[in-house]
Amino acid sequence: MRGLWLEDRQLTLRGDLPEPVPGPGECLIRPILRGICSTDHQLVQGLYPYTGIPGHEFVGVVASGPTDLLGRTVVAEINLACGHCARCLAGLTKHCANRRVIGIRDRPGAFAERLAVPIANLHLVPDSVSPAQAVFTEPLAAALDIQEQMYIGPDDRVLVVGDGKLGQLIAQSLRPTGCRLTVLGRHPPKLAHLERLGIATRCQPDPPPTDCDSVIECTGSTAGFALARQAVRPRGTLVLKSTYQGTAAIDLSAIVVDEIRILGSRCGPFPAALALLASGRIDLDYLIDSVYPLAAGLTAFARSRERGVLKVLIGERDTWG
Repeated sequence: MRGLWLEDRQLTLRGDLPEPVPGPGECLIRPILRGICSTDHQLVQGLYPYTGIPGHEFVGVVASGPTDLLGRTVVAEINLACGHCARCLAGLTKHCANRRVIGIRDRPGAFAERLAVPIANLHLVPDSVSPAQAVFTEPLAAALDIQEQMYIGPDDRVLVVGDGKLGQLIAQSLRPTGCRLTVLGRHPPKLAHLERLGIATRCQPDPPPTDCDSVIECTGSTAGFALARQAVRPRGTLVLKSTYQGTAAIDLSAIVVDEIRILGSRCGPFPAALALLASGRIDLDYLIDSVYPLAAGLTAFARSRERGVLKVLIGERDTWG
């Protein structure tokens, strides 16, 4: 089987990967489109000690499994919980002490021709949602997790720090709340897309607004955290949506004095993401920079690392139009 293989911080294209063998309660999935995200690049850089096939953002077709699923278009939640540890029994399945994560931790991912996925992780894609939209389900669900964790309403002043792929999706996912939303970024073309959607923006070196009720940090950088901390009001909420490499210097005393709530936020609800995609209220076309076949997966990764590039997808053109 052909696919991308990560080992010792080296990503290679191989044609000798073992065929996935679905276990009990699993399906074989043929990916249609796969998205490259910042976590994939961080894996290559050694954020986690992962060896195997990466790739966790994908939409695919069920190639083998129960009859009622064969040929259906699906997306999949990436966390595989054990179901019996204390966290799972408490309902914290995405924080399972024994969890495996598709394409990230102890489980092969989607940057290959096929992968096995538990049926319990699958979600059917509505007929009205195209593969090019459905491939955004996982990151859009992550964006919506913020609203699962806290209430955001019309009276809230909200700042999103970062105008990249995740920042764009978070901003769009917040728009239906009617909150007083601003996005702070460094790339005028990216901010222009949001302005076209009626979302207020500021471009650095312009300073961030101050006294925001909630600030959502999407850059994964110490500079982004500093800007977010500067913008949040006393007793406000600082939401961290990106993983950080290395350590960040934080003035913890100021956090205590200002009584800032720091909220980590990761994976989110797939049903809500699919419903939002089906509603047509999310504009995704502009987010797609380019699509490369799997055979050009290394070129796709190189393209996605270029400055200013938004979403790069991997898929065969004849499979999705």
